[in-house]
Amino acid sequence: MIGAAMSLLRANLPDPMPATAGVGLRFAHHQAFVDTRPSVGWLEVHAENYMGGGTPMRCLDILRCDYPISIHGVGLSLGSAEGLDPAHLDRLARVIERLEPDLVSEHLSWSVVGQTYLADLLPLPLTEEALDVVCRHVDQTQSRLNRQILVENPSTYLQFRHSTIPEWEFLACVAARTGCRILCDVNNIYVSAHNHGWDASTYLRALPPAAIGEIHLAGHSVTTLDSGITLRIDDHGSRVDPAVWRLYCEALACFGPVPTLIEWDNNIPPLDVLLDEAAQASRILQSLGRTGHAVLT
Repeated sequence: MIGAAMSLLRANLPDPMPATAGVGLRFAHHQAFVDTRPSVGWLEVHAENYMGGGTPMRCLDILRCDYPISIHGVGLSLGSAEGLDPAHLDRLARVIERLEPDLVSEHLSWSVVGQTYLADLLPLPLTEEALDVVCRHVDQTQSRLNRQILVENPSTYLQFRHSTIPEWEFLACVAARTGCRILCDVNNIYVSAHNHGWDASTYLRALPPAAIGEIHLAGHSVTTLDSGITLRIDDHGSRVDPAVWRLYCEALACFGPVPTLIEWDNNIPPLDVLLDEAAQASRILQSLGRTGHAVLT
């Protein structure tokens, strides 16, 4: 039954996103994109920013004629024990029906409790019970949207003592059980590996290459706590760290060419800076195509 359902979902997918570099489109750059159509492979937008329609949606209606679009949700709360909000899922479905994106993604996290939205992507206890909840909600989402989604690995700053499943195994299980794909956020892997003492390369190698449908890259900050512990914070407010670029090359060696997005949500820079980061990702992708090896330039 699950296999037949996923075959139907895949049959309704649009053409695959090209394995090029894209950027997260934020309101500060809407007009520049409309006016100048800068050269970049594709655009990703946060679904919740367009659920109200109006000028933002009209802008996307214009831009999607020239750029492939990816829809990235931040409010569905796949890990909430009390279930998905059907009204929010319906709103997401309407955005997707209008924009016909190449990719749709959400987070391995929770953000809603008692019908209150907490405005954060909170970590899950990685247990069999939580795995059942997430898989049930991914199945529900894919059935409502009539398409496959991608689930993104989180950045985390604490671990639950009663977790029994390594995060990379948890994510791979979600993909195997639901037929969803994985949005591999390389910066999140680097941040979480540093914060928890994981090996980032081991994390990458544990993910199923065939399930990887998109990669995210972003900047992060570093802070030192009163205890002297150094914490990395996934704040999307700066250029991609050199160590994350190196890990990205490792990721491409594991997965092959994958559509790659530059995220920048805080301290948003001039568009030229964002496009320069995307150009770096593009050069690395091109080196993989030329030589079979991802080379940091």
